[in-house]
Amino acid sequence: MPAVRGLYLIRGGSAVPVLAPRPEPAAAERAESDADAMPVMTVEFSRFDTWYEIDSLWEGRFLERTIKGSFKRTIRNNGAGLKVLFNHGRDMTIHQKVLGVPARLEERETSPYMEVPLLDTSYNRDLVPGLQAGAYGSSFMFDVVRESWDYDPGPSDYNPDGIPERTVEEVRLYEAGPVTWPANPDATAGLRSGADWLMEQLAVQDSAERADLVRSFAAFRAMHGLRTSADAEPATAKHTPDPMAPAPGDAPARHVDGISAAARRRRLTIHDAARSRA
Repeated sequence: MPAVRGLYLIRGGSAVPVLAPRPEPAAAERAESDADAMPVMTVEFSRFDTWYEIDSLWEGRFLERTIKGSFKRTIRNNGAGLKVLFNHGRDMTIHQKVLGVPARLEERETSPYMEVPLLDTSYNRDLVPGLQAGAYGSSFMFDVVRESWDYDPGPSDYNPDGIPERTVEEVRLYEAGPVTWPANPDATAGLRSGADWLMEQLAVQDSAERADLVRSFAAFRAMHGLRTSADAEPATAKHTPDPMAPAPGDAPARHVDGISAAARRRRLTIHDAARSRA
């Protein structure tokens, strides 16, 4: 089944950000006291092989999990370009100012992991007390490259309602960082889609981008036969979407890398759909 491309998603990290002191410098390099040195923020993104529920007005209702290896290629190819932002760059005071540059970004046995030495800035110093108190969660933005679906899994202990199950096999990671309202405060519990939060922000910040996303999410739900809590009847999955159908929106999606929000026009590009029909 082809993945929906160009539709960026938001999910919560599997743990709150943790602050640690910077490593001790060599004695010869210790020119001044490091008592005020900014700490290093560490965070895990997504606990592998853990089912969580997406119950979103925009994405629909289904179970989702990531598997080991799903972040490996994006870390190798795009890890240097990962942006570390607060509230996905939509905070009214910090905006898209980066918090730091990852010094380590890797897949571990149970989750992707990053270490970010925080830049010595006024906005980071404002965030440090809340981070030290564990008041923030974490979240990341990504695009699904490869996925598989089980549309009729039947009831099970982890899926008592037998709703569709999505396994994310490969992602393209764009941005991560601390957030005030994490989409996933506990990866072992239900997960609320960050798309709902994003759409609320866009309602007052960028109505054109929001309109494009409304069409994109509608196409996503129709493609996979998903319904939301507002739907009276379940949709019918379209397992062989027309690859020649025009994508929602008329401009390509972009990375969250500093281009203006007005330029973010998502569209659905269904790759290899013709091959899937063969």
